[in-house]
Amino acid sequence: MKKALITGITGQDGSYLSELLFDKGYEVHGLVRRNSSVKRERIDHMRDRNTAARSAAPGSASRFILHYGDLADAASMLKLMYDVQPDEVYNLAAQSHVGISFGMPEYTFDVTATGALRLLDAIKQAGLAKKTRFYQASSSEMYGKVQAVPQTETTPFWPRSPYACAKVAAYWLTVNYREAYGIHASNGILFNHESPRRSENFVTRKITQTAARIKVGLEKKLALGNIEAKRDWGYAKEYVEAMHLMVQQDAGDDYVVATNETHSVRDFLAATFGALDLDWKDYVVHDTAFDRPSEVDLLIGDYSKAKKVLGWEPKTRMQGLAKLMVESDLAAAKRELQLKTLVPA
Repeated sequence: MKKALITGITGQDGSYLSELLFDKGYEVHGLVRRNSSVKRERIDHMRDRNTAARSAAPGSASRFILHYGDLADAASMLKLMYDVQPDEVYNLAAQSHVGISFGMPEYTFDVTATGALRLLDAIKQAGLAKKTRFYQASSSEMYGKVQAVPQTETTPFWPRSPYACAKVAAYWLTVNYREAYGIHASNGILFNHESPRRSENFVTRKITQTAARIKVGLEKKLALGNIEAKRDWGYAKEYVEAMHLMVQQDAGDDYVVATNETHSVRDFLAATFGALDLDWKDYVVHDTAFDRPSEVDLLIGDYSKAKKVLGWEPKTRMQGLAKLMVESDLAAAKRELQLKTLVPA
């Protein structure tokens, strides 16, 4: 039985990846930070699945195990490698909000860049360089002020935020440890990937959630920043499949994971509100508080290499993605409205 360690397991990608690996028979280990507020809604169901699996095979060991630790603490990373002895490590943890990175640049760099270094070095120090395969969650934000359209694995990086700078550093650290120590290490340069599990402070989820609440009367307006920015949006549940495929290859490498389509935030608004039979122009207002000091205007990824080498390609496009997200948020908004009706303030 293979063992996989996922950092960022409580996030969108971590929850989908844990499901995928669990279904493939892995023993799934997840890194979580200890804090006073235990919020693990995205992976709570994994405990139930683990219990069901053990009930179906009496005497079997747990296959979903959480460990306390922090990417800011090198000692805990090294201890984790010794304790788990993972076959695969997926580094999905980061301070991943671009806007927040401008206000917290040092923290962003420490967790996102130096955190990746601590993981890679823990693999080396624990004597696992030849055993453990490593996946680094790289980002399309690294391209920033794009130097070519569409972006490929050879397009130069020009980061435009502290987050993007941190991701560039983590990318090159992954390449360096692959070349210097022979670690099977891969970078997945994932373009924007969304789902109903996306955090509410990301623009796509903010749009679908607020639009759904407007539909049922719980909200009246949606405040946004730059709606002309263009992104390549895909479905997170499909993108984690590409992560796993990279780690199964004979050698580590770097891959763009994208849809090769670009749409503006305006387009996403139209798709979302349109799915609810609403006109977004009646509800959206501009708020300069959401404007960034430097903006990334256009991202579109060429996934040809992933298709050729991994056999991976996207199935869900922007219109379908917006629809599945807003339908999920509409169901949640209706439940909230029902509760407010039953229990008035």
